[in-house]
Amino acid sequence: MTWEYHIRAATPDDYAGIAKVHVDSWRATYRGIVPDSFLDQLTYEGSESGWRQSATSLPPHYAMFVAETPTNGIVGFANGGHVRSSDAESEGELYAIYLLPSYQRQGIGQQLFYRVVQHLTEHGYRSLLIWVLKDNPARFFYERLGGTVIRETTINIGGQPLTELGYNWTLPLTHS
Repeated sequence: MTWEYHIRAATPDDYAGIAKVHVDSWRATYRGIVPDSFLDQLTYEGSESGWRQSATSLPPHYAMFVAETPTNGIVGFANGGHVRSSDAESEGELYAIYLLPSYQRQGIGQQLFYRVVQHLTEHGYRSLLIWVLKDNPARFFYERLGGTVIRETTINIGGQPLTELGYNWTLPLTHS
């Protein structure tokens, strides 16, 4: 099924919709990877509060975009800005990209990805990094978009050590 949607810059009024996408996509994507106890304690209210709090100290060249449908509102989002790690080889970072499960594999994620890439390129960034859980099947999305694994690290979520892969791109990117 193909959905009618548009992508636009996010506003503070979008945080409730972003929080719903964030929680629902984490629960669907990471079930069986991240401990269930961690996923089960996620709430829309807690996520919305976190987004509002993070908006008070945004990194340089930060941008967030949402994918919105006329009937279901916000169905996806992506955000990025200056790379958060001081030892990273990349300049820019795609911090997050999430879609409600029923809107995945429709090209919406790719459009969100390219909106963040375009934003960073316009601000002079020459490389992009995203961290992805190694066991996340969606990591192949980044490989299809030309990302190359340049780093591997271990993080802890819900008391469980998990491997993350750092994918890198050289900017600017071209896409069809």
